Amino acid sequence: MLDTFNFWLATGFGLGLAPVAPGTFGSLLGIPLAWWLLSRPVGQQGILMAVLVVLAMPVCHVAAWHYDGLDHGSIVADEYVAFPLAVIGLAAARHPLVIALGFGVYRFFDALKPPPIHLTEHMHGGFGIVLDDVVAALITWVIMAIGLKLWQRRLPQRSVE
Repeated sequence: MLDTFNFWLATGFGLGLAPVAPGTFGSLLGIPLAWWLLSRPVGQQGILMAVLVVLAMPVCHVAAWHYDGLDHGSIVADEYVAFPLAVIGLAAARHPLVIALGFGVYRFFDALKPPPIHLTEHMHGGFGIVLDDVVAALITWVIMAIGLKLWQRRLPQRSVE
């Protein structure tokens, strides 16, 4: 029973079993999770994210046992748990277009794994499975934060009368 529950968590309730782009389909669960987290105070967002990332590690680790210890494509708990890190603390991400942009940038980095993300591939077990997604999300956060700051500067300033 516990193995079955872990399997469903690890596969994103079956989204990771999609025949194409399982990581992208699994990551979709991260959107409502991020939306919910963004409604919380920033401190709570950080605490909840830390707890979720730590909990994802054993879930992914146990699921990897069934695939000879590999980060199999159907294991997507790492993707949907890490995605909210890409927008954490960014109030503008409550706008659907901003969160969609964050999702696209996150998937780009998670799928291509450019440096330094690819370096995390050498870590084994649940820690390694989750780490590359966390790094991709943090790089996405930096890009989103800079992009949003530049966008806000571009907007005309309203005078206070």
